Amino acid sequence: MLSIDMLAAYWTTQELTANLIVFLNILGALALGLLVGYERSYHGRAAGMRTYGLVCMASAALTVIAGHSEAWYGGHALLANGNDPTRVIQGIVTGIGFLCAGVIMREGFNISGLTTAASLWTSSVIGILVGVGFFAAAMLLALLSAVCMVWVSHLEAWLPARQAVAITLQFRQGFVPVQSALRAMALTRGYDIAEGSISIAFRDGAPEWRFVAVAQDRKNMVTIAELAGDMTRYEGVQGFQLNYARN
Repeated sequence: MLSIDMLAAYWTTQELTANLIVFLNILGALALGLLVGYERSYHGRAAGMRTYGLVCMASAALTVIAGHSEAWYGGHALLANGNDPTRVIQGIVTGIGFLCAGVIMREGFNISGLTTAASLWTSSVIGILVGVGFFAAAMLLALLSAVCMVWVSHLEAWLPARQAVAITLQFRQGFVPVQSALRAMALTRGYDIAEGSISIAFRDGAPEWRFVAVAQDRKNMVTIAELAGDMTRYEGVQGFQLNYARN
């Protein structure tokens, strides 16, 4: 029968100590995840600080609670009776992974949904923490996840970074684009053409180039609107598409 003593078992000294250890691991993992994510964000990659931070701290939470099974369910774990909750956790994480893959969309160089996928996976970990009785740790993970999604984007905007722009250029028939000329044009506007990003196609008798331009310095680069205006005056261009190559 459910009793006050049984509920109080989730807030004993042993339980709070276990939650504190999970706290520290989550905080440390978040800091390290943000650090790695900033390197990706600085270079204009799709997965940035929020995505790395969410995945890193959720992974740490799952790993650390596995080492404190004696504190699961308020110290009333049923492992001795042959009921292994880790199998359930493994199934949840695997199933949520398939769900997360469904919200990631890619169109050309533009990738969207990475942070949403990471937040979905993190929310499943929050549910697991609640399920095994780590209520305080679950509340901290939920709070840090919300802070990460709301405020880390502002932190990314404040930190130095190299904005990436995906560019598609349709040239008129008979025009032969010169790669060095495109690079020179990009440099004068504060961008470098990313090595290995150039894709060339031939459609309706006219060449089409796709590539990613990465800003040398966010403060000195021209805006995407100014870049679009320059494209209308570039010799041989009869059509183009510009969009930020971020998540």
